[in-house]
Amino acid sequence: MRGVVVGLGLLLLAATARADDALIATVKQVENRLQARVGVAVSDLSTGRAWRHNADQRFPLASTFKVLACGALLHKVDAGEERLDRVIHYGEKDLVTYSPETSQHVDTGMSLGALCEAAITLSDNTAANLVLGRIDGPAGLTLFLRGIGDDNTRLDRRETELNEGTPGDPRDTTTPDAMVATLGELLFGDVLGEDARRQLLQWMKDDKVADAVLRAGIPGDWTIGDKTGTGGHGTRGIIAVMWPPGHGPVLAAIYLTETDATLDQRNAAIADIGKALAGVLP
Repeated sequence: MRGVVVGLGLLLLAATARADDALIATVKQVENRLQARVGVAVSDLSTGRAWRHNADQRFPLASTFKVLACGALLHKVDAGEERLDRVIHYGEKDLVTYSPETSQHVDTGMSLGALCEAAITLSDNTAANLVLGRIDGPAGLTLFLRGIGDDNTRLDRRETELNEGTPGDPRDTTTPDAMVATLGELLFGDVLGEDARRQLLQWMKDDKVADAVLRAGIPGDWTIGDKTGTGGHGTRGIIAVMWPPGHGPVLAAIYLTETDATLDQRNAAIADIGKALAGVLP
């Protein structure tokens, strides 16, 4: 009997290895198809399994930083230094490109909670800048990240300059490894209180501009919260937490850059990675 059990175990390990290879093979196919640089880090918090490809390389953050900014704001709320119901007033001069929600409330202003909701669920750029204004700007966000153990992610500029994505420029960049670790700290660690963690996750679950990306690749019965980003030089990225049915959380950071592929092609490529990921998870 012991020999049978050992044999079954070896078969399971071999099958798992083949599935893991299939995920990384898909990532490499995306690289070749798009002629892009692609970085992926995935961590299954239930089993400890992890998948990595170029995960220690730097990639432009683009709008994925907005989750981090709102995490830093929630940290201030937890400390009693800020309130989500504080109304922030701003003018037409503060509006930047792609501000679908903040542009509608110039006369009344918006609460910090509403600004984070707009920044994460709609990727509103002015909303993100106004949130940055309450956490001491890009330098304040970077300092917050250093304080929670992220020594790699950095924000140097505001919207929309931070989206340049110039190859080799370290400004406004992260690594997939760093992003997965930081996302885990914010959502499941002790950096934020329980209410703050729940709020940040809810904003990510309510993302309204990500249907064509990872959500298009994973099965429909998975739960997902995510945030996308788009920038220059073909930059496209997404950070996500996913729950397959009956399974614990899976964290993912997928970034691609330095490609001439269209946005639709980049979205489809990330969806393909999502399909491959579903093949290695229960």
